[in-house]
Amino acid sequence: MSARIASVSRDTLETKIKVKINLDGTGEFVCNTGIGFLDHMLEQVARHGQIDMNIEVDGDRHIDDHHSVEDLGITLGQAFDKAVGDKKGMVRYGHAYVPLDEALSRVVIDFSGRPGLFKEVEFTRASIGSLDTQSMWEFFYGFVNHARVTLHIDNLKGVNAHHQAESIFKAFGRALRMALSADERMAGQMPSTKGVL
Repeated sequence: MSARIASVSRDTLETKIKVKINLDGTGEFVCNTGIGFLDHMLEQVARHGQIDMNIEVDGDRHIDDHHSVEDLGITLGQAFDKAVGDKKGMVRYGHAYVPLDEALSRVVIDFSGRPGLFKEVEFTRASIGSLDTQSMWEFFYGFVNHARVTLHIDNLKGVNAHHQAESIFKAFGRALRMALSADERMAGQMPSTKGVL
């Protein structure tokens, strides 16, 4: 597979966002969204996915975090869609179970070309730090719609909301890492009988 690197910018009246990623990186992470807990979660994705990420977000946070979180999901999704290229030779599917103390989450992803988010998560608090847990879903909706992936997220156990969220984002990173990996037996082949994803 050729280098899978992408840079995407989004400039609206609500947010100004720049994202640069390397899907075959080492987990290098530079990020400032202005939302501390979101930065912490994205670092889990970079580290556990072994994806280099450089993210800059300037959003209308005087209103609330919603636009910044949603638009980052959109921009990051666009960067992933651009970076994966034609998807030939990649595993395509990824899954991970990740525990964090009492919390246990499962994430399954398919770079199918068909956007879809399916979730079974009941956070025990409405916000974690300054991040509204509802905004987290706006991030994931933005990501799946623009990365064109199917994503299943299930929190199977959890009492501490921080642990619930962190186990989800770590599992997301691990599932990405598996799906994006090169499949030597599929070298040069499309991982689909349709011939296109």
